[in-house]
Amino acid sequence: MAVSIVMPALEMAQDTGKLISWRKNEGERVTKGEALLEIETDKAVVEIEAPGDGILAGVTAHEGAVIPVGQTIAWLVQPGEAVPVETHCASPPASVSISPKARRLAKEHGVDLATVRGSGPGGEIVAEDILGAAQSAIRPSTSSGRPEPAEGRDPQSAMSSVGRLMAERTTHSWTTVPHFFLTREVDASGLVAARSRFADATITDLLLALVARVLGKHPRMNASWTGDGIRLNADVNVAVAIAVTDAVVTGVVHHADRASVAGIAVQRTMLTERARAGKLQPADISGATFTISNLGMYRVDAFTAIIVPPQAGILAVGAVVDRVVAVDGTPAVRPTMNLTLSCDHRVVDGARAARFLSDVVEVIRDPERDLKSEV
Repeated sequence: MAVSIVMPALEMAQDTGKLISWRKNEGERVTKGEALLEIETDKAVVEIEAPGDGILAGVTAHEGAVIPVGQTIAWLVQPGEAVPVETHCASPPASVSISPKARRLAKEHGVDLATVRGSGPGGEIVAEDILGAAQSAIRPSTSSGRPEPAEGRDPQSAMSSVGRLMAERTTHSWTTVPHFFLTREVDASGLVAARSRFADATITDLLLALVARVLGKHPRMNASWTGDGIRLNADVNVAVAIAVTDAVVTGVVHHADRASVAGIAVQRTMLTERARAGKLQPADISGATFTISNLGMYRVDAFTAIIVPPQAGILAVGAVVDRVVAVDGTPAVRPTMNLTLSCDHRVVDGARAARFLSDVVEVIRDPERDLKSEV
């Protein structure tokens, strides 16, 4: 029996995906679980596995196409089996059809839809069409009034599609989510000492483990804004920000509150390797309930991070640096770090956020209390 290949929905509010490449050619045999294609979402380029065994046939989408979620783009058929006729009789969208995301972006950027030519199936206007129109409207001009020639620009300044989507996504978050920020400085002596017990773990791995355990005690910080209200998430899935070529993506450690430091270290390493190789899987980027962004390795003392909707918060972590602090009224040198918590005020108020951050500070000061059972 033929198995349909559809554009998957990997994120909330995702209405389209961009096909980056097919990993198999039409007519080739495919095994279930084998890498079949790569798609691009708002978060990353993701590798999609084959949902069954068969021969790839009836391919209707090609590299670079932006495709609505749920649309069939190919089939897996058995030898001698015909491609289902449904792939050929789907009715095209209306000539003025526009995706919900594109309509929102057009409103935000002031783009006149009558001037936009759609590149989606059947001429549908998709998000990339709106972004392109908005970019053209603000493109610098030369003194003659003509657009600046491409050869006059730095080739390295061109954004990849992932970088452009990240820019769009962070702009939308910053302009629609009511952020507020809390900052604490914490003595990291205990964290540094605990780090020495875990040979393959980093400070980020320890923070993932500790913060996840605290999130389990603060359900509002682990919640999501749905547009209609607050959703309390049953699982604690902590994402970690990962720098790639010209963007930042987030990889998700699922059930982080129940994972060991060693297990988290393995997962975080795998996520980093796959992200930088452009081989992230759907599960690698979906389901996050909170995010940690650590720039300590770049010697950044402190920063504020932009929330990743629909999450309620993101924790920005600065470098561990020796500083002179007061200990029992006497100056002493201690390794300290700055934490800045960004919160969505629709989900969590200042008092709840402050209690959460205080508990995070306490587990960083005394991590052995939560990690003493681990080798």
